[in-house]
Amino acid sequence: MLSVLRHEVRLFFIALQFLSRCPIPAWVGFEPAWLQQCARYFPLVGLLVGAICGLVLWAAQWIWPSSIAVGLAIATGVWITGGFHEDGWADSCDGLGGAVSREKALAIMKDSRIGSYGALGLILMLGLKAACLLALAETDGGLAALALVWGHASSRAAPIWLLHQLPYAGDAEHAKAKPLATQASEATLAFALASSLLIGAAIAWLRPELLPSLCAAVLASAGVTLWVQGRLERRLGGYTGDTLGATQQLAELAGLLSFVALLDVF
Repeated sequence: MLSVLRHEVRLFFIALQFLSRCPIPAWVGFEPAWLQQCARYFPLVGLLVGAICGLVLWAAQWIWPSSIAVGLAIATGVWITGGFHEDGWADSCDGLGGAVSREKALAIMKDSRIGSYGALGLILMLGLKAACLLALAETDGGLAALALVWGHASSRAAPIWLLHQLPYAGDAEHAKAKPLATQASEATLAFALASSLLIGAAIAWLRPELLPSLCAAVLASAGVTLWVQGRLERRLGGYTGDTLGATQQLAELAGLLSFVALLDVF
């Protein structure tokens, strides 16, 4: 029993190391197979990142205007994750923004340089998230912080859905993270989805008035994820690492937009 628990803790740390800059204990070690197994803990890593960003936003509002607090919270998230998901979003915008062939799109996404579609995509994505958080923060700083927590946690379940539903579209032998270029198991997907729902339930327990917004955010994030799945099936025949990051960004934004749309509920 203790060995099983130790292994699950190890998988959480592997997920934390993969999705962020956070250091992990030396005893954790690494095996390539663990990278695929650790995907179940992506929402819990998002919970940690979101909690830190939410705390920064809440604390900063005691010193600066809401606009600066929001900027600091977003910057904190980008710094903790190394812009991991934002990079995937920018690359996906470059690869899929133009009318190019499947092979050309995959080649563009592998290019480390950013193009006009990627730059515009980043500006719009970060700008819209900042606008949503500002609208929430000016209403209730605690609400904005909780929305950040939920957004970071739940949106990281969206890529796991794609890992379960779609094949890898690129060259698996040359993938940056080869173990993730394999299908996620049903158990991994179920654990990730359950974690997201439990986090949402905990937030609803803390703030019962947020239940309508949380339900709307779940539906919006799920709808965006299914839309992306359809687009990737038609355009690439599967997913890539970049499109997983792009899906996380879109799911997070969809959730924040839902929170703002139901501001009059509070």
